[in-house]
Amino acid sequence: MQFENSRKMQARFQALIPGGAHTYAKGDDQYPEAMPLYIARGRGCRVWDIDGNEFIEYGSGLRTVTLGHAFEPVLEAVRDQLPLGTNFVRPSPIELECAELVQQMIPCAEMVKFGKHGSDVTNAAVKLARAYTRRDLVAICGDHPFFSVDDWFIGSTPVAAGIPEAVRRLTLKFRYNDLDSLRLLFEQHPKQIAGVVLEPEREQPPPPGYLAGLKRVCAEEGAVLIFDEMITGFRWDNGGGQKYHGVLPDLAAFGKGMGNGFSVSALAGRREIMNLGGLTHDRERVFLLSTTHGAETHGLAAGLATMRYYQDHPVVAKLWRQGARLADGVRSAAHRLGLDAHFQVFGQPCCLLYATRDADGKPSQGFRTLFLQETIQRGVLAPSLVVNYSHEDADIDATVNAVAGALEVYRQALDQGLDRFLTGRPVKPVFRRYN
Repeated sequence: MQFENSRKMQARFQALIPGGAHTYAKGDDQYPEAMPLYIARGRGCRVWDIDGNEFIEYGSGLRTVTLGHAFEPVLEAVRDQLPLGTNFVRPSPIELECAELVQQMIPCAEMVKFGKHGSDVTNAAVKLARAYTRRDLVAICGDHPFFSVDDWFIGSTPVAAGIPEAVRRLTLKFRYNDLDSLRLLFEQHPKQIAGVVLEPEREQPPPPGYLAGLKRVCAEEGAVLIFDEMITGFRWDNGGGQKYHGVLPDLAAFGKGMGNGFSVSALAGRREIMNLGGLTHDRERVFLLSTTHGAETHGLAAGLATMRYYQDHPVVAKLWRQGARLADGVRSAAHRLGLDAHFQVFGQPCCLLYATRDADGKPSQGFRTLFLQETIQRGVLAPSLVVNYSHEDADIDATVNAVAGALEVYRQALDQGLDRFLTGRPVKPVFRRYN
């Protein structure tokens, strides 16, 4: 593959946009140096870059595109809405219509408030928890990678420059699948923790009773339980991870796949807590969510069309089925090459990730770069192995063949040395203190 046009454009991106991308996970440091790869268009599970290279894509828009790029039923709904106007000085009926559909689908949704991004609604959830409990501290799951761009979360990461130390001290961390680590925080900070934030599931499923136990501990301690359902929402089940696992949080934040790539997110939860952002109580007012573009009608139209498609078609079942087909094929290829300890696929089939390890079995960014380099050359763009509804059997099988070829090079690099096969510098983790 050739990347001449992308290389020419790269310098312009870097000169004008800090980091060369508006999202750090899409930055130049996350991909092989010789393959800048700027995407011009997408259709279904495939994308084409500005040099005309075609790829089967995984992770589609950081998991936002659950149905497929340029998915016609969603585009049709947006096209129908656009001539009617996108933003008004008073609410539009589509806001209520979309909120009612969220309430139908999400078990905990007694009230609903819309935003544009995931961070909008996780930030709002934390604010509500603090207002409801009149406490300042927040406990987050330290094993889950990302909750918000706001200071309350970013201050807990290595990229904490610009965030006051006083703010950093307000966020505590506990371990997933470890109730005692959460109980210890409550013991160390009695009646100070406002909310507990976690994804209901990530790479590892919760053992039986864990989420129910966590909910019980929060109730005993008077803290608000908040599920970040950006990923589990609309992948694990139409009702999110809370329905899949049968445990209702006090508040839940949804986004990503909610609008098939269009910008729409939702905070849902118990009326008693959510209504603090409303007009029918006598407590202090909470400035909950008040964004100029939070209820743009075309975004809500995309959300309605996407959620209705989920209701009318077996989207989630297909995500699980195609993910299982992909995982089985990739694991078989790795096993044939003796790479079981070096290239590992993990997570639920609807949301697969992979780990790259060196000859000593240690996590390796260099081998991750090599894998990306070799799969890109074979027409697969796979920062993850997260499928969307448009991945058909032929796409999965072509991907397995490409991965098998990439893993053959991986095997050679383990035996002969990574430097002989890797072009350019290794990719880097997003959360690092220095460049």
